[in-house]
Amino acid sequence: MKRLLTALVATPLALAALFLLPVPWFLGFVTLFIELAVWEYLAIVRPQAPKAPLGVLLVLVPLAAWALSASMIEGSRVFTAEEHLLAAAVLLSVGIGSLLLLRSTPLPEVLPALGILCFGVPYFAAPIAAVSHLQRADPWLVFLLFAVVWLGDTGAYYAGRRLGRHKMAPVVSPNKTWEGAVAGFLVSLGSTAVWSLWRLDRLDLALLAVAAVTALAAQMGDLMESLIKRGAGVKDSGQLLPGHGGVFDRLDAMLFAAPVMLLALWVLPVEGLRIPH
Repeated sequence: MKRLLTALVATPLALAALFLLPVPWFLGFVTLFIELAVWEYLAIVRPQAPKAPLGVLLVLVPLAAWALSASMIEGSRVFTAEEHLLAAAVLLSVGIGSLLLLRSTPLPEVLPALGILCFGVPYFAAPIAAVSHLQRADPWLVFLLFAVVWLGDTGAYYAGRRLGRHKMAPVVSPNKTWEGAVAGFLVSLGSTAVWSLWRLDRLDLALLAVAAVTALAAQMGDLMESLIKRGAGVKDSGQLLPGHGGVFDRLDAMLFAAPVMLLALWVLPVEGLRIPH
């Protein structure tokens, strides 16, 4: 019940932000929630390098997302060439500053800290830039992304509870089953078929292929977060969202799915959808 109530509150909030906020404000909205996930991620991995300046990731992620987002729309009026250079310069400066901070880190913690930071920056920054770029192209594409990821996750959750017999990755995520994964994948494809008929007036096979790779990426993102938590001996990333755990728990699939969907739309152009790049 808590899971359902949280979804009933969070879903309208996300959709209102998507369709009502202008691009810069929506980018800030997405960044805020990703930053909450970064905070929870740092709480999980901090025991691996307790004296390292891991908090700098909270600065690096939005800067990297800003620079990546700017690079996707070069020549537009949203970011000038000077702002592109400024974004790159600031990101480089913070990166150099992070390396200098690591000089004071105990030697046994340096390698884990570098791994945490080097993994964390693209892991969290890429989805911010991808979602922002999809919204600029067409907010309904982000709606489709939400449907593929969250409806697929819901289908996998309930099908796994009722029908699950064969464990998918028992060491990493004991509750995930192949039956749930297949059900979630089919729900993702079904939701895309409905979206295609609704928005494009046809069942587009290229779009279904995009949805297929996005759905697979979402499940891989879910497993990645489970692997991180399992390695740290943590069950949930937080308690902010009743029935779901933390923000990181709720966004784990989106972290992989958003960049993959954008790349797939670039590689597999869908007639009627224009994705600048």
